[in-house]
Amino acid sequence: MTPFTQHTGIVATLNRSNVDTDQIIPKQFLKSIKRTGYGPNAFFDWRYGADGSPDPDFELNHPRFKGRSILVARNNFGCGSSREHAVWALAQDGYAVIIAPWKAAGGTRLPAYADIFRSNAMKNGLLLIELAEEEVNVIFALVERYEGLEATVDLPEQKIIFLAPEHVIYGFDIEASDKAQLIGGLDDIDLTLQYESEIGRFEQQHDPFLSPPE
Repeated sequence: MTPFTQHTGIVATLNRSNVDTDQIIPKQFLKSIKRTGYGPNAFFDWRYGADGSPDPDFELNHPRFKGRSILVARNNFGCGSSREHAVWALAQDGYAVIIAPWKAAGGTRLPAYADIFRSNAMKNGLLLIELAEEEVNVIFALVERYEGLEATVDLPEQKIIFLAPEHVIYGFDIEASDKAQLIGGLDDIDLTLQYESEIGRFEQQHDPFLSPPE
């Protein structure tokens, strides 16, 4: 997995809540046994018209978002099924960072992301950032105001710097273990191998019935 420390890219906005994994990558594209080739089919039902050509009414098809790598959406992004293909599709479509807001509703805090989607993103090096709804509203306004707006995401410093005249900077929270995993570029196998010697000692001490007789 590629280490993540700092990323600068064009910011694109998707002004929709509850974007589920079937909308991110529809079920007809899950038949492949490969982990590649999903990028062009991300948001397929919104992205393309009936004739297969890009739909100009879909916001992410707008020319101003060409080359984008940071996606700002609304709350509960990645809900629905547990398909890891959704994260693969986003990453292969060029996204390195997703930003979404948590939302207060009747004393309850609604999440920015579905839990399984969050876990899948971590396993694949896709950084998910959760901000307050008011902050995300400001980002939407900045993107509308400045075509080609770029932002720098600094993971070690846990900051997002928007390269606009207003010089908006937001801090974000992330679990220390998740931060270390992303900065180190460590997938689940890498994390397990960090304890290879301890696992070996445990197996030597606890498998007398599996060891061949001397």
